[in-house]
Amino acid sequence: MVDFALTEEQKDVRDWVRTFVEREIMPLENEVLRRERDGAAPGLTAEENRELRALARTSGFWGVQTPVEYGGMGLDAVTAAVIEAELGRTFITFKFGGEADNILFHADPEQREEYLVPTIEGTRRSCFAITEPGAGSDAKAIRTRAVRDGGHWVINGEKTFITGGDEADFALVFAVTDPDKGADAGVTCFIVDREAGWTSEPIDTMGERRPASLVFSDVRVPHSAVLGEEGKGFALAMQWIGKGRYLLPARAIGACERLLEMAVRYANERSTFGAPIADRQAVQWMIADSEMETEALRLLVLRAAWQVDRGLDSRHHQSIAKLYGGQKANEIVDRVMQIHGGMGYTRELPIERWYRDLRLLRIYEGTDEIQRRTIARDLLTGRVKVGSSLD
Repeated sequence: MVDFALTEEQKDVRDWVRTFVEREIMPLENEVLRRERDGAAPGLTAEENRELRALARTSGFWGVQTPVEYGGMGLDAVTAAVIEAELGRTFITFKFGGEADNILFHADPEQREEYLVPTIEGTRRSCFAITEPGAGSDAKAIRTRAVRDGGHWVINGEKTFITGGDEADFALVFAVTDPDKGADAGVTCFIVDREAGWTSEPIDTMGERRPASLVFSDVRVPHSAVLGEEGKGFALAMQWIGKGRYLLPARAIGACERLLEMAVRYANERSTFGAPIADRQAVQWMIADSEMETEALRLLVLRAAWQVDRGLDSRHHQSIAKLYGGQKANEIVDRVMQIHGGMGYTRELPIERWYRDLRLLRIYEGTDEIQRRTIARDLLTGRVKVGSSLD
């Protein structure tokens, strides 16, 4: 039986997060926009972020998908997607605390004590460093090298567009340790403290995110810095990348909802030639298309999350959700800006901000082109059968 209803617990979680966003985060939007117009760094300040996380933690919202044994909520994928959608209803980027890179759970006992637990508690910050100037979507093309020197490894190379790279105090660095074996057995993941000697430089972008370039010049780390098994780093990288592509379009659901609400309200309030623009067929069609696409995106995301919860291979449907979400979110914000006319183009409203931020959804963690390649390859090789989504 097909059942699209949320459980009562999931509804309670959704309602709590929506209330939190409306009461605690949305009231900060005008101030954040004002600060950005004055040239301040985009988004929340570090203090505002800490205060919001602490407030959420008092109500038990800490480590949404972190296992309970580590103090987290251990929520399922569908509930996590519902939470992301609610957080997406504001352009202010916010995530509940208590999270750590999923591959850090492959750490040995000593590494867990030194890196995993402090990251969950928020006293340490990590970054995932695989992308390079010549190896973006093609992760197998990384050139950063790590050479064994007795009980140590010496790392040389450059990483780029690393999220959180300028703030992290340690990095999960993927380097080639055996060029002859290639990605399948020749790449290793290292946990590298900043104090080991790597440097970072922020990269300005058109949106809020400020990724960084990382430079490793003869950075020495002990063999104990290897995360997981030597030569098995590429599998870890794919696990990190595939940890939840459904969560990216999930957040876009919230943005599309809020933007559409703004469009509906403005269309009813704004009059031209003696009548509300809501009476204009062109505006009605933009609103109708946006509603249809938002609901379709919701079902695609929940389908992918549902597969994750059942231990099924969700890669195909996550690619579909991410590709569709990135495209449609960008189309919807464009329509909403068009409905608002010149006012939508100003920095007084958050539409312009969303317009820039949502563009990233078509690039990071797998470009549109990569998603298309994945979807087509799955079908052409027979890994996925046409029409098999309900099997």
